[in-house]
Formats: sequence, structure tokens, C-alpha cells
Amino acid sequence: MKGRADGEREKTMRQLDWCDEEVADAKGFDRAEVLPLREEPEQPRPARGMRRAGWLLVACGLALLPWLYVLATGLPATATAAHWPVAWVGLDALEALGLIATGLLAARGDRRHALGAAATATLLVVDAWFDTTTAAPGGDFATAVAMALGAELPLAALCGRLALRTLSRPA
Repeated sequence: MKGRADGEREKTMRQLDWCDEEVADAKGFDRAEVLPLREEPEQPRPARGMRRAGWLLVACGLALLPWLYVLATGLPATATAAHWPVAWVGLDALEALGLIATGLLAARGDRRHALGAAATATLLVVDAWFDTTTAAPGGDFATAVAMALGAELPLAALCGRLALRTLSRPA
């Protein structure tokens, strides 16, 4: 296996040398100006269990697509919820907990803040969506839109940026 990898590396290096020669022969370039090309490290292939879990999630997502049609055509236009305040207080409590945990982890420089930031961003977007889609027309709807545009979505963007920025950096 090692011999094969060395052979492939030699072939790649010969190709890079050929490319260096071609660039050096181009008009207006000096040999000293050509920078050596480096081979990019290959990303390791995920373990078999991880690949299986990934494909299982894709299959479940695809299986939900017909269910969306059932919901769109079968749900009533209005509904009454027995525990409406508990649902909203619970969602906002989770958002507060996510913001506090993410903030504390980020302030300490702990990279795990990316996990809290991603989850909190998701909760904030969901809150904005349900606030605006369940609000009564008029003042309630205007308040929901103001909260979504003035607080929830900007905070979600900040959390999303924190998560992506942290995850894109090497450990």
C-alpha cells in the first residue's frame, strides 16, 4: 500500500514540476518567480457507520416529503391548543438557555460554543416563523414581524455566523 501511495505522489510531483516548467517558460516570468505547488491533503473518508447514518437521515427526509402534502391538504385552517402558553414559554426558555450557554462558552474560548450557537440559531428562526405565521392580523402581526426582524433573526444570524466561523477553522 505504501509503495502505491509513493508512486502516486511521485506522479503528482512530476505533474507539478511540469506545470512549474510550463509557467516558468511563459512570457514575463522568471524561474525565481514561480512558487512551488503543494499537494492538498485528502479529507479522510467517514467511517461506515457514519455514512450509513447519513444515508438513513437522507432517506427519512425524503420520506417526509409526501407527509408535507398530507399536512398541507388535511390540517384545519384554525386550531385551539390546550397548552398554548406552555409551548411559547418553553420555546423562549430554550432560546434564553441557548443564548446564555453559547455566550458563556464563547467568552471562555471553548470551541463547543459552536454547537450551542447552531442549536440556538435554529430555535430563533423557528420562533420567528411561528410568531409571524400564528399571529392575529393587525397589531399582533406587526409586533411579531418587528420582533422577528429586530431581534430573533439578527440573533439567529449572529449565532449562525459564530457556529460556521468556528467550525470552518482547524482545531
